[in-house]
Amino acid sequence: MPETLRLVPRRLAAGVLVLWGAATLAFLALHLVPGDVVDTVLGPGTAATPALREQIRLDYGLGDPLAVQYLRQLADLAHGDLGRSYQLGLPVSQVLEGQVAPTVELALTATALALLIAFAAAVLTAGRGRVVRSLASGLELLAVSVPSYWLGILGLTFLSYRFGLLPAAGDSGPAALLLPALTLALPIGGVLARVVRQELDEASGRPFALTVRARGGTERTLLLRHTLRHAALPVATLSGWIVGSLLGGAVLTETVFARPGLGRVLVTAVTSKDVPVVTALVLLSAAAFVVVNLLVDLAYPVIDPRLRGAGTGVAV
Repeated sequence: MPETLRLVPRRLAAGVLVLWGAATLAFLALHLVPGDVVDTVLGPGTAATPALREQIRLDYGLGDPLAVQYLRQLADLAHGDLGRSYQLGLPVSQVLEGQVAPTVELALTATALALLIAFAAAVLTAGRGRVVRSLASGLELLAVSVPSYWLGILGLTFLSYRFGLLPAAGDSGPAALLLPALTLALPIGGVLARVVRQELDEASGRPFALTVRARGGTERTLLLRHTLRHAALPVATLSGWIVGSLLGGAVLTETVFARPGLGRVLVTAVTSKDVPVVTALVLLSAAAFVVVNLLVDLAYPVIDPRLRGAGTGVAV
Protein backbone atom coordinates (compact mmCIF):
# COMPACT_ATOMS: atom_id res chain seq x y z
CA MET A 1 0.00 0.00 0.00
CA PRO A 2 2.79 2.58 0.71
CA GLU A 3 4.08 2.07 -2.82
CA THR A 4 0.60 2.74 -4.12
CA LEU A 5 0.30 5.92 -2.08
CA ARG A 6 3.61 7.11 -3.50
CA LEU A 7 1.92 7.07 -6.91
CA VAL A 8 -0.44 9.86 -5.83
CA PRO A 9 1.97 12.82 -6.37
CA ARG A 10 2.90 11.49 -9.81
CA ARG A 11 -0.73 11.00 -10.74
CA LEU A 12 -1.60 14.49 -9.53
CA ALA A 13 1.26 15.96 -11.57
CA ALA A 14 0.04 14.06 -14.61
CA GLY A 15 -3.45 15.33 -13.86
CA VAL A 16 -2.25 18.92 -14.00
CA LEU A 17 -0.79 18.22 -17.45
CA VAL A 18 -4.10 16.68 -18.53
CA LEU A 19 -6.00 19.76 -17.38
CA TRP A 20 -3.55 22.05 -19.17
CA GLY A 21 -3.91 20.02 -22.36
CA ALA A 22 -7.71 20.06 -22.10
CA ALA A 23 -7.80 23.84 -21.61
CA THR A 24 -5.42 24.33 -24.54
CA LEU A 25 -7.39 22.11 -26.91
CA ALA A 26 -10.67 23.77 -25.94
CA PHE A 27 -9.20 27.22 -26.53
CA LEU A 28 -7.75 26.31 -29.94
CA ALA A 29 -10.84 24.43 -31.11
CA LEU A 30 -13.23 27.26 -30.31
CA HIS A 31 -11.04 29.89 -31.96
CA LEU A 32 -10.80 27.79 -35.11
CA VAL A 33 -14.60 27.62 -35.43
CA PRO A 34 -15.93 30.26 -37.87
CA GLY A 35 -17.77 33.16 -36.30
CA ASP A 36 -17.17 36.24 -34.20
CA VAL A 37 -17.30 36.09 -30.41
CA VAL A 38 -18.63 39.65 -30.40
CA ASP A 39 -21.87 38.34 -31.92
CA THR A 40 -22.19 36.02 -28.92
CA VAL A 41 -21.75 38.90 -26.49
CA LEU A 42 -24.31 41.04 -28.34
CA GLY A 43 -26.84 38.23 -28.65
CA PRO A 44 -28.58 36.81 -31.74
CA GLY A 45 -30.04 39.32 -34.17
CA THR A 46 -28.69 42.36 -32.32
CA ALA A 47 -27.46 45.22 -34.50
CA ALA A 48 -24.49 47.22 -33.24
CA THR A 49 -22.38 50.06 -34.51
CA PRO A 50 -18.71 49.46 -35.31
CA ALA A 51 -17.79 51.62 -32.33
CA LEU A 52 -19.81 49.41 -29.97
CA ARG A 53 -18.30 46.25 -31.42
CA GLU A 54 -14.81 47.67 -30.97
CA GLN A 55 -15.60 48.62 -27.38
CA ILE A 56 -16.71 45.05 -26.67
CA ARG A 57 -13.46 43.75 -28.12
CA LEU A 58 -11.51 46.06 -25.81
CA ASP A 59 -13.57 45.17 -22.73
CA TYR A 60 -13.15 41.40 -23.24
CA GLY A 61 -9.63 41.55 -24.63
CA LEU A 62 -10.76 40.00 -27.91
CA GLY A 63 -8.56 42.30 -29.95
CA ASP A 64 -5.39 40.95 -28.36
CA PRO A 65 -3.30 38.35 -30.18
CA LEU A 66 -4.41 34.76 -29.58
CA ALA A 67 -1.22 34.01 -27.65
CA VAL A 68 -2.00 36.84 -25.22
CA GLN A 69 -5.61 35.67 -24.82
CA TYR A 70 -4.41 32.10 -24.23
CA LEU A 71 -1.88 33.06 -21.56
CA ARG A 72 -4.39 35.34 -19.85
CA GLN A 73 -6.92 32.50 -19.76
CA LEU A 74 -4.35 30.09 -18.27
CA ALA A 75 -3.42 32.66 -15.63
CA ASP A 76 -7.08 33.15 -14.69
CA LEU A 77 -7.66 29.39 -14.49
CA ALA A 78 -4.57 28.96 -12.33
CA HIS A 79 -6.12 31.42 -9.86
CA GLY A 80 -9.47 29.60 -9.92
CA ASP A 81 -11.18 32.24 -12.03
CA LEU A 82 -13.35 30.58 -14.70
CA GLY A 83 -14.27 33.92 -16.25
CA ARG A 84 -17.64 35.29 -17.30
CA SER A 85 -20.01 33.81 -19.83
CA TYR A 86 -19.99 35.76 -23.08
CA GLN A 87 -23.60 34.86 -23.74
CA LEU A 88 -25.16 35.38 -20.31
CA GLY A 89 -22.79 37.95 -18.82
CA LEU A 90 -22.64 35.95 -15.57
CA PRO A 91 -19.69 34.31 -13.83
CA VAL A 92 -19.18 30.83 -15.25
CA SER A 93 -19.34 29.34 -11.76
CA GLN A 94 -22.82 30.82 -11.40
CA VAL A 95 -23.88 29.48 -14.82
CA LEU A 96 -22.81 25.95 -13.84
CA GLU A 97 -23.97 26.12 -10.24
CA GLY A 98 -27.37 24.55 -10.70
CA GLN A 99 -26.36 22.19 -13.52
CA VAL A 100 -23.64 20.03 -11.95
CA ALA A 101 -25.86 18.16 -9.49
CA PRO A 102 -28.40 16.84 -12.10
CA THR A 103 -25.60 15.56 -14.34
CA VAL A 104 -23.73 13.92 -11.44
CA GLU A 105 -26.99 12.34 -10.27
CA LEU A 106 -27.66 11.00 -13.77
CA ALA A 107 -24.09 9.70 -14.19
CA LEU A 108 -23.98 7.93 -10.82
CA THR A 109 -27.37 6.31 -11.35
CA ALA A 110 -26.39 5.18 -14.85
CA THR A 111 -23.12 3.75 -13.52
CA ALA A 112 -24.91 1.79 -10.81
CA LEU A 113 -27.42 0.42 -13.32
CA ALA A 114 -24.68 -0.48 -15.82
CA LEU A 115 -22.71 -2.40 -13.18
CA LEU A 116 -25.86 -4.15 -11.97
CA ILE A 117 -26.80 -5.14 -15.53
CA ALA A 118 -23.27 -6.27 -16.35
CA PHE A 119 -22.64 -8.44 -13.30
CA ALA A 120 -26.16 -9.89 -13.27
CA ALA A 121 -25.98 -10.84 -16.94
CA ALA A 122 -22.46 -12.24 -16.60
CA VAL A 123 -23.22 -14.30 -13.48
CA LEU A 124 -26.40 -15.73 -14.98
CA THR A 125 -24.75 -16.74 -18.27
CA ALA A 126 -21.14 -17.60 -17.33
CA GLY A 127 -20.41 -21.29 -17.85
CA ARG A 128 -23.78 -21.92 -19.48
CA GLY A 129 -24.45 -23.67 -22.78
CA ARG A 130 -23.80 -22.26 -26.21
CA VAL A 131 -27.44 -21.26 -26.81
CA VAL A 132 -27.66 -19.17 -23.64
CA ARG A 133 -24.30 -17.52 -24.26
CA SER A 134 -25.14 -16.76 -27.89
CA LEU A 135 -28.45 -15.21 -26.88
CA ALA A 136 -26.77 -13.09 -24.21
CA SER A 137 -24.02 -12.00 -26.63
CA GLY A 138 -26.63 -11.01 -29.20
CA LEU A 139 -28.55 -8.88 -26.70
CA GLU A 140 -25.34 -7.25 -25.50
CA LEU A 141 -24.27 -6.49 -29.05
CA LEU A 142 -27.67 -4.96 -29.74
CA ALA A 143 -27.44 -2.77 -26.63
CA VAL A 144 -23.98 -1.55 -27.65
CA SER A 145 -24.88 -0.95 -31.30
CA VAL A 146 -28.06 1.08 -30.84
CA PRO A 147 -27.31 4.81 -30.32
CA SER A 148 -28.23 6.12 -26.89
CA TYR A 149 -30.56 8.78 -28.29
CA TRP A 150 -32.48 6.05 -30.18
CA LEU A 151 -32.78 4.01 -26.99
CA GLY A 152 -34.13 7.13 -25.33
CA ILE A 153 -36.69 7.69 -28.07
CA LEU A 154 -37.82 4.04 -27.85
CA GLY A 155 -38.11 4.33 -24.07
CA LEU A 156 -40.17 7.49 -24.39
CA THR A 157 -42.42 5.93 -27.03
CA PHE A 158 -43.32 2.82 -25.07
CA LEU A 159 -42.69 3.47 -21.38
CA SER A 160 -43.88 7.07 -21.31
CA TYR A 161 -46.31 7.84 -24.13
CA ARG A 162 -47.92 4.47 -24.74
CA PHE A 163 -48.05 2.91 -21.27
CA GLY A 164 -47.48 5.97 -19.08
CA LEU A 165 -45.18 4.12 -16.71
CA LEU A 166 -42.47 6.78 -16.43
CA PRO A 167 -42.34 10.58 -16.89
CA ALA A 168 -41.34 11.71 -20.34
CA ALA A 169 -39.23 14.73 -19.40
CA GLY A 170 -37.95 16.94 -16.65
CA ASP A 171 -36.27 16.38 -13.30
CA SER A 172 -39.21 15.75 -10.99
CA GLY A 173 -37.82 12.88 -8.91
CA PRO A 174 -36.53 9.29 -9.05
CA ALA A 175 -39.15 8.20 -11.56
CA ALA A 176 -38.03 10.90 -14.02
CA LEU A 177 -34.40 9.83 -13.51
CA LEU A 178 -34.87 6.12 -14.21
CA LEU A 179 -35.48 6.21 -17.96
CA PRO A 180 -32.59 8.54 -18.93
CA ALA A 181 -30.25 6.65 -16.60
CA LEU A 182 -31.27 3.34 -18.17
CA THR A 183 -30.72 4.85 -21.61
CA LEU A 184 -27.13 5.66 -20.66
CA ALA A 185 -26.56 2.40 -18.77
CA LEU A 186 -27.59 -0.17 -21.39
CA PRO A 187 -24.71 0.35 -23.88
CA ILE A 188 -22.14 0.48 -21.08
CA GLY A 189 -23.65 -2.55 -19.36
CA GLY A 190 -23.54 -4.49 -22.64
CA VAL A 191 -19.80 -3.97 -22.99
CA LEU A 192 -19.04 -4.66 -19.35
CA ALA A 193 -21.15 -7.84 -19.32
CA ARG A 194 -19.01 -9.36 -22.08
CA VAL A 195 -15.81 -8.43 -20.24
CA VAL A 196 -17.02 -9.75 -16.88
CA ARG A 197 -18.34 -13.03 -18.32
CA GLN A 198 -15.06 -13.70 -20.12
CA GLU A 199 -13.11 -13.04 -16.92
CA LEU A 200 -15.43 -15.29 -14.89
CA ASP A 201 -14.97 -18.12 -17.38
CA GLU A 202 -11.19 -17.75 -17.33
CA ALA A 203 -11.00 -17.45 -13.54
CA SER A 204 -13.08 -20.59 -12.99
CA GLY A 205 -10.35 -22.66 -14.68
CA ARG A 206 -7.36 -21.22 -12.83
CA PRO A 207 -5.46 -23.13 -10.13
CA PHE A 208 -7.04 -21.24 -7.22
CA ALA A 209 -10.50 -22.30 -8.45
CA LEU A 210 -9.42 -25.94 -8.60
CA THR A 211 -8.05 -25.61 -5.06
CA VAL A 212 -11.35 -24.19 -3.78
CA ARG A 213 -13.27 -27.05 -5.35
CA ALA A 214 -10.82 -29.62 -3.99
CA ARG A 215 -11.40 -28.27 -0.49
CA GLY A 216 -15.12 -28.82 -0.88
CA GLY A 217 -16.11 -25.28 -1.72
CA THR A 218 -19.33 -24.82 -3.67
CA GLU A 219 -19.59 -23.00 -6.97
CA ARG A 220 -21.47 -20.20 -5.18
CA THR A 221 -18.59 -19.80 -2.70
CA LEU A 222 -16.09 -19.79 -5.56
CA LEU A 223 -18.10 -17.14 -7.38
CA LEU A 224 -18.82 -14.81 -4.47
CA ARG A 225 -15.44 -15.00 -2.71
CA HIS A 226 -13.00 -15.42 -5.57
CA THR A 227 -13.95 -15.13 -9.23
CA LEU A 228 -16.10 -11.99 -8.86
CA ARG A 229 -13.09 -10.20 -7.40
CA HIS A 230 -11.07 -11.13 -10.47
CA ALA A 231 -13.88 -9.93 -12.72
CA ALA A 232 -13.86 -6.55 -10.97
CA LEU A 233 -10.32 -5.78 -12.15
CA PRO A 234 -11.08 -5.26 -15.86
CA VAL A 235 -14.16 -3.23 -14.91
CA ALA A 236 -11.94 -0.92 -12.86
CA THR A 237 -9.51 -0.70 -15.77
CA LEU A 238 -12.34 0.44 -18.04
CA SER A 239 -13.37 3.20 -15.64
CA GLY A 240 -11.89 5.93 -17.86
CA TRP A 241 -13.93 4.69 -20.81
CA ILE A 242 -17.04 4.56 -18.60
CA VAL A 243 -16.56 8.19 -17.54
CA GLY A 244 -16.09 9.28 -21.16
CA SER A 245 -19.18 7.37 -22.29
CA LEU A 246 -21.31 8.88 -19.54
CA LEU A 247 -20.16 12.43 -20.21
CA GLY A 248 -20.60 12.06 -23.96
CA GLY A 249 -23.96 10.33 -23.68
CA ALA A 250 -25.28 12.86 -21.16
CA VAL A 251 -25.23 15.58 -23.83
CA LEU A 252 -27.77 13.77 -26.01
CA THR A 253 -29.68 12.13 -23.17
CA GLU A 254 -30.33 15.39 -21.33
CA THR A 255 -31.50 16.93 -24.59
CA VAL A 256 -33.85 14.05 -25.45
CA PHE A 257 -35.40 14.01 -21.98
CA ALA A 258 -35.34 17.82 -21.49
CA ARG A 259 -33.36 17.46 -18.28
CA PRO A 260 -31.24 20.20 -16.73
CA GLY A 261 -27.54 19.47 -16.66
CA LEU A 262 -24.11 20.17 -18.06
CA GLY A 263 -24.86 18.47 -21.38
CA ARG A 264 -27.43 21.02 -22.46
CA VAL A 265 -25.23 23.86 -21.22
CA LEU A 266 -22.35 22.50 -23.31
CA VAL A 267 -24.44 22.31 -26.49
CA THR A 268 -25.60 25.91 -26.08
CA ALA A 269 -22.10 27.16 -25.25
CA VAL A 270 -20.45 25.43 -28.22
CA THR A 271 -22.99 26.66 -30.75
CA SER A 272 -22.61 30.23 -29.46
CA LYS A 273 -18.80 30.13 -29.06
CA ASP A 274 -19.07 30.90 -25.35
CA VAL A 275 -15.36 30.20 -24.74
CA PRO A 276 -15.25 30.54 -20.93
CA VAL A 277 -18.21 28.17 -20.41
CA VAL A 278 -16.88 25.55 -22.84
CA THR A 279 -13.42 25.70 -21.28
CA ALA A 280 -14.86 25.23 -17.80
CA LEU A 281 -16.91 22.22 -18.92
CA VAL A 282 -13.93 20.62 -20.66
CA LEU A 283 -11.85 21.12 -17.50
CA LEU A 284 -14.59 19.56 -15.38
CA SER A 285 -14.63 16.51 -17.65
CA ALA A 286 -10.86 16.22 -17.57
CA ALA A 287 -10.81 16.60 -13.79
CA ALA A 288 -13.42 13.85 -13.44
CA PHE A 289 -11.28 11.57 -15.60
CA VAL A 290 -8.16 12.31 -13.50
CA VAL A 291 -9.93 11.74 -10.18
CA VAL A 292 -11.55 8.49 -11.29
CA ASN A 293 -8.26 7.07 -12.54
CA LEU A 294 -6.51 8.07 -9.31
CA LEU A 295 -9.20 6.28 -7.31
CA VAL A 296 -8.79 3.23 -9.54
CA ASP A 297 -5.04 3.18 -8.85
CA LEU A 298 -5.78 3.19 -5.12
CA ALA A 299 -8.50 0.55 -5.47
CA TYR A 300 -6.41 -2.03 -7.37
CA PRO A 301 -4.55 -3.35 -4.30
CA VAL A 302 -7.85 -3.55 -2.41
CA ILE A 303 -9.49 -5.58 -5.17
CA ASP A 304 -6.47 -7.83 -5.77
CA PRO A 305 -4.09 -8.32 -2.79
CA ARG A 306 -1.41 -9.62 -5.16
CA LEU A 307 -0.88 -6.05 -6.37
CA ARG A 308 -0.07 -4.70 -2.90
CA GLY A 309 3.45 -3.44 -2.85
CA ALA A 310 3.80 -3.80 -6.64
CA GLY A 311 3.96 -0.03 -7.06
CA THR A 312 2.46 -0.14 -10.54
CA GLY A 313 -0.21 2.18 -11.82
CA VAL A 314 -2.22 0.14 -14.25
CA ALA A 315 -5.36 2.17 -14.55
CA VAL A 316 -6.24 3.37 -18.03
